[in-house]
Amino acid sequence: MKMQYKMLGAAAVLALVVPLGVVHAQGVIKIGEINSYKAQPAFLEPYKKGMELAVEEINAAGGVNGKKIELIVRDDNANPGEAVRAAEELVSREKVDVLTGSFLSHIGLALTDFAKQKKFFFLAAEPLTDKIVWQNGNRYTFRLRASTYMQVAMLVPEAAAMKKKRWAIVYPNYEYGQSAAASFKTLLKAAQPDVEFVAEQAPPLGRVDSGSVVQALADAKPDAIFNVLFGADLSKFVREGNTRGLFQGREVVSLLTGEPEYLDPLKEETPNGWLVTGYPWYGIQTPEHKAFFLAYHGKYKDYPRLGSVVGYSAIKSLAEGMKKAKSTDTEKMIAAFRGLKVSTPFGPVVYRTQDQQSTMGAFVGRTKNEGGKGVMVDYRYADGAKFQPTDAEVKKLRPADANN
Repeated sequence: MKMQYKMLGAAAVLALVVPLGVVHAQGVIKIGEINSYKAQPAFLEPYKKGMELAVEEINAAGGVNGKKIELIVRDDNANPGEAVRAAEELVSREKVDVLTGSFLSHIGLALTDFAKQKKFFFLAAEPLTDKIVWQNGNRYTFRLRASTYMQVAMLVPEAAAMKKKRWAIVYPNYEYGQSAAASFKTLLKAAQPDVEFVAEQAPPLGRVDSGSVVQALADAKPDAIFNVLFGADLSKFVREGNTRGLFQGREVVSLLTGEPEYLDPLKEETPNGWLVTGYPWYGIQTPEHKAFFLAYHGKYKDYPRLGSVVGYSAIKSLAEGMKKAKSTDTEKMIAAFRGLKVSTPFGPVVYRTQDQQSTMGAFVGRTKNEGGKGVMVDYRYADGAKFQPTDAEVKKLRPADANN
């Protein structure tokens, strides 16, 4: 009888111990995040800080659905295959509840496909290619940042108003650059039917031969230039273009150049008067942005970059989706994200039901060399909701089963 009692006692203790382990495991919501940290540090170091600030704020307020959030980060080394392997490991071994991240468009597309194959929720935070929500769109993938099409559409009205007939285009030769160039040609041609595209340069990402690129553009004698280069490629292009006088007397329309990640490094080489999309953090006076700026500066003793806003808003979006779903279950998250409204440093955004793209916008303005430092002037916020194709066009672009 004593032996039976002892065994019962052990079983009772085990019964107490096992549920405690389960409760601990269920007490945390794990967000798996994959990105090209080593390859794109200018954007992604501030992006990670933005995410960490959001996690800290959410957890300090009690977490989500009574659980704290834990961020588990992996570097994809700018390689789609490594991104997919990281996703596999996060889902199968780390048991993350959702996936987010990606910066480069071809990485974002690889993770979009992974989400579809594994039927797993994925929020593409930053990659800009339109294919993520259109041609390759699926019900498991949502996207935060304003897409290539949206940002080009924000620039085209002013580009058309320049009344320049001969345009040259330069872009990095991978998915994002190709998508941006195609959108610009289509939208500008629609707005200005007599436009001509007289030169097109597409150097490999991160390996621009600025001398030959600038010379080829100059030889074509364009009236205006559309630039999609960013990061180190942009710096080389601007330096060589300034040296050879490429930009003198020519309008330049440039995607992303007004973002501090890419504008700050230009310093005294910053060209004047380029029409750009960007982030003039120093001049945004809305209550949402002021609160974000003070929290970010208080934590890091630094000013935010656009990456900071994107990382912060991605985590806030996931938290809002989980609250609405009252779960991290993929199907419930999909239902919650369709039409989800989220407060961001840029104001409220909505994840559209049509294509699962958020309405986050961008700032459009002109560059100015202000005492050897690049800034944006004459800027305005372009609401992403106003720069989308019609619902009928979106329906044609997305696969038939993408919204099921």
